[in-house]
Amino acid sequence: MHTKFGATWRFSIMTADIIPLAPSRSHATLHDQVAHQLRQMLVENRIAPGAKLNERELCGVLNVSRTPLREAIKMLAAEGLVDLLPHRGAIAVCLTEADVFNTFEVMAGLEAMSGLLAAERITDAELAEIRAKHFEMLAAYTRRDLPAYYRLNAQIHLAINVAANNPVLAVTYSQLNARLQALRFRSNQDEDKWHAAVQQHEQMLDALTQRDGAALAAVMQTHLLHKRDAVLALMRAGQLQRTA
Repeated sequence: MHTKFGATWRFSIMTADIIPLAPSRSHATLHDQVAHQLRQMLVENRIAPGAKLNERELCGVLNVSRTPLREAIKMLAAEGLVDLLPHRGAIAVCLTEADVFNTFEVMAGLEAMSGLLAAERITDAELAEIRAKHFEMLAAYTRRDLPAYYRLNAQIHLAINVAANNPVLAVTYSQLNARLQALRFRSNQDEDKWHAAVQQHEQMLDALTQRDGAALAAVMQTHLLHKRDAVLALMRAGQLQRTA
């Protein structure tokens, strides 16, 4: 029997568990913080695809003025997370099925490259940190705490990318991954698919521990392509927004 988790996260941004940002921080630091919080809200579906970013509401939730909020929204627009539309303002981006297929395909290649290089270049300290996050992620999975699981999952993928120690790969990875984070989070709505994703992470950790780059690249690419297929299945079933 499949257990659905996706509906849990369809709640108003006004009732979300958000820590207001301190307006006393420097201007540059503040809009970076606002951008980070907005990314999380988009990833966890607190702001749904196609929804307008209501500036007055967001200013109240995040405890900031409109200036840093608007600068943060511009950052997200540059990352492809929101669309700035004339006379409509900022709209959370919706990806078509073709967008999803093509973007995941490229992202799978970047994940594979990250794994291949990380297996060669990772330090003992980096490996220990990834292993620690992996066990924290397993604890979140056991609790069925999807937001915590996803944050740790994303940190593990990012840590592998960082361990690859290639700045060009890191920039390209970051820019493309930003567009897929929300969909990657929402694809773990099925118990069987979630369990399979955890097993793939076990294989990733084993390959990384053995410094087996070919094995790590293969499982990471497979992992992303499975995510792609899960997301497309949800879109075709009408459980995710399909088009802008």
